[in-house]
Amino acid sequence: MALRWYKKVRDKETFERSFLFQPKKKVIFLKTFITEDFLLYNDTARELYHETAKDLPIIDYHNHLDPYAILEDRKYKNLTEIWLGDHYKWRLMRANGIGEEYITGERSDYDKFLTWAKTVPATLGSPLYHWSHMELLRHFNIDVLLNEETAPFVWEEANRKLESGEITPRKILEKFKVEFVGTTDDPADPLDAHQKLREEGYGVFVAPSFRPDRALGIEKADFTAWVERLSKVTNSNIDTYDKFLEALERRVDFFDSLGCRSSDHSLTVLFFAEADLKEVSEIFKKRMDGERLTGKEVDQFKTYTLTRLAAMYHKKDWAMQLHIGATRNNNTRMFRLLGPDSGYDSIANPLCADKLARLLDGMEVSGQLPKTILYSLNANDNNVLAAMAGNFQSGELPGKVQFGAAWWFNDSLSGIEDQLETLANIGLLSAFVGMLTDSRSFLSLIRHEYFRRILCNMLGSWVEEGKAPKDMKLLSTYVERICYLNAKRYFSL
Repeated sequence: MALRWYKKVRDKETFERSFLFQPKKKVIFLKTFITEDFLLYNDTARELYHETAKDLPIIDYHNHLDPYAILEDRKYKNLTEIWLGDHYKWRLMRANGIGEEYITGERSDYDKFLTWAKTVPATLGSPLYHWSHMELLRHFNIDVLLNEETAPFVWEEANRKLESGEITPRKILEKFKVEFVGTTDDPADPLDAHQKLREEGYGVFVAPSFRPDRALGIEKADFTAWVERLSKVTNSNIDTYDKFLEALERRVDFFDSLGCRSSDHSLTVLFFAEADLKEVSEIFKKRMDGERLTGKEVDQFKTYTLTRLAAMYHKKDWAMQLHIGATRNNNTRMFRLLGPDSGYDSIANPLCADKLARLLDGMEVSGQLPKTILYSLNANDNNVLAAMAGNFQSGELPGKVQFGAAWWFNDSLSGIEDQLETLANIGLLSAFVGMLTDSRSFLSLIRHEYFRRILCNMLGSWVEEGKAPKDMKLLSTYVERICYLNAKRYFSL
């Protein structure tokens, strides 16, 4: 639905647009609240952000970006295609009573966008309200509040910029000074795009991250099929557990050759059950023969295999990321209809402290605990993870074991503040490796700006409240390290 417009700017806050085919109809478009000092509530915060944080490069060490989109520098046909493939938005649209045909269904891209525009005013208080307006402003230079009335203008203006080629994956990465992109990849993935980007010598370091969830998921129905995929990609016959480990190590070597800097594990609940190689070998054979496993056997397999993987990561100087507490695909009917990653995941309440301690300790005892980042989707675990990280620090580097960034449902203004405050209270904020997008959208890079503003405001508030000295050199060092330098060192970039 293409509409044509003329514009007359009235003042700094509003402007008026008239429909050419309806000259008597005029709509006042309010400018957004995303000012230069957005979320910066004191002079110290403003100085820290504008003088230090604002122009720092970005290391986005964990995301779900499509490397093929970067390789081909994909041109998106419209705003829906680049912006609305996002389960964060889908959940809110469903909560707003929008039918699935307007979300993942067969309605037109414009209709889908229009229903999102209608939903945005209802999201006040959600980070999506902030992110959406920041994304429109930073990527498309569109500075109006998104709603049903402004939607046609936003649609046409954004699509004009997409059509012109102004906004593509590579241009976005370069505009935001992204130095490193850590995608998320299955061990059996061929990594063709990463190989080609490496051969090309592309200026942004795009590397795979090793995500062996399916290697640990021995209880899953598709485990044996996945082992067959691993067999094919490694050109091996995996008929024993030893060969299984050998195949995984080959893939670790291959990922490493393409610049991999970390693994990533999604753990709905923590597990720990002692086992030796002989026991786990028997468990593997039993599963490959189609026999059912007990809960204990599953935990034994997961514990032993993750420990062996951790030793591989330690050898490669990778970081091991543990994402704990996401309960996935809770809506069976919609899972059958749409598959995973469709907006039907939520927060679990795992009891993680004891098992996590024993799991990490088992790796530490052998001297093969890799650099580790701990995330929990359940904010009730924040103190647990921050304290747990302190048990396994060493002289290898500051913050070897990290309490990771506010993740997923916690990635909000209050969630980020809570994570930062908890880390400062229990660990060393100064050693924190900072923010990541965890997103499938290139537009989500604005979340680094969002985080930086919140961090600067928190430090500035400490000064204004008399909790910290107004030592701008010290405070600027904190900001520079947390937003950039710590991650650069931690991931050996």
